[in-house]
Amino acid sequence: MMEKTDIKSLDFLALQAEIERIGEKKFRAKQMYEWMHKHLVRSFDEMTNLSAAFREKCKNEYEFTALTLLREQESKIDGTKKFLFQLADGNVVESVWMKYKHGNSVCISSQVGCRMGCKFCASTIGGLVRNLKPSEMLDQIYAITRLTGERVSNVVVMGTGEPLDNYDNLLVFIRMLTDENGLHISQRNITVSTCGLVPKMYALAEERLQITLALSLHATTDEKRQKLMPIANKYSIDELMPACKNYADLTGRRITFEYSMVKGVNDSQEDLRELTELARPLGCHVNLIPVNPIKERDFVAPDMQYVYSFKEKLEKNKVKVTVRREMGRDIDGACGQLRRRHMEE
Repeated sequence: MMEKTDIKSLDFLALQAEIERIGEKKFRAKQMYEWMHKHLVRSFDEMTNLSAAFREKCKNEYEFTALTLLREQESKIDGTKKFLFQLADGNVVESVWMKYKHGNSVCISSQVGCRMGCKFCASTIGGLVRNLKPSEMLDQIYAITRLTGERVSNVVVMGTGEPLDNYDNLLVFIRMLTDENGLHISQRNITVSTCGLVPKMYALAEERLQITLALSLHATTDEKRQKLMPIANKYSIDELMPACKNYADLTGRRITFEYSMVKGVNDSQEDLRELTELARPLGCHVNLIPVNPIKERDFVAPDMQYVYSFKEKLEKNKVKVTVRREMGRDIDGACGQLRRRHMEE
């Protein structure tokens, strides 16, 4: 059995080439692309201005990605929604929808599982199963748009998985999401996180995209970072910081440092001083995240009063800083928790 082409993972030019290859007129590609990526249809049958014969031909020729909703949870605290979706092969991924004053944000997964092994994250406990295809990343956004009936204005690739470990598919996904023939979300409204895959950070900078790159820093010395994040054994802070500077220089975009605060681990006054020394020269934005408790680990967050005093001291040191607003703690808000629970059940 030959594997069918995943038609929803083809960008606009690739789709045009494909439609011509099967002997159809080029304008059909624009019609199809808009059905899939603007009108967000879930099957060829919904493409009503295409002939029945052509739709049948497509069904035989192509795979059409449409995720199945397994579970939806809504936070009673802030209206955040968490979705568990099933992929065609039975694997599951999770996504989060968050309502902010400035618009709706969706946080999507880029892999099934993760192989990075960060100690405070539930996503990585079962290891990496596989990469998501561009269509599977896009369809998390499309499904949520259909389910909520609201436009998504910001996309964060920060759910399960290390996005730069799925580099080629990530680039196709970004191009398709920002294409004027599709949802046409601005690159500036896309954030991609990484735990620090240095070679891929250099490669991404060369693409000159206008997305925000968020580095999961979480500790200010190699020794501390290695205890929390296995990737730190491969790439040191002395390698990470030039990669961050290079990204900022080539793209003109300010880097964000994600910093999960763990009580007694990375929240001392010395940590504060070292964080200032890393962030200030780069003009970074620091996002403080009181760590989400997960039952497999015994990490706890410092109390909020302490987090805010930490923030104020950073600001006094001329570092731009925010505290991540807690969204959906009552619905397994942290990355990987819902998928993990589903697998256990």
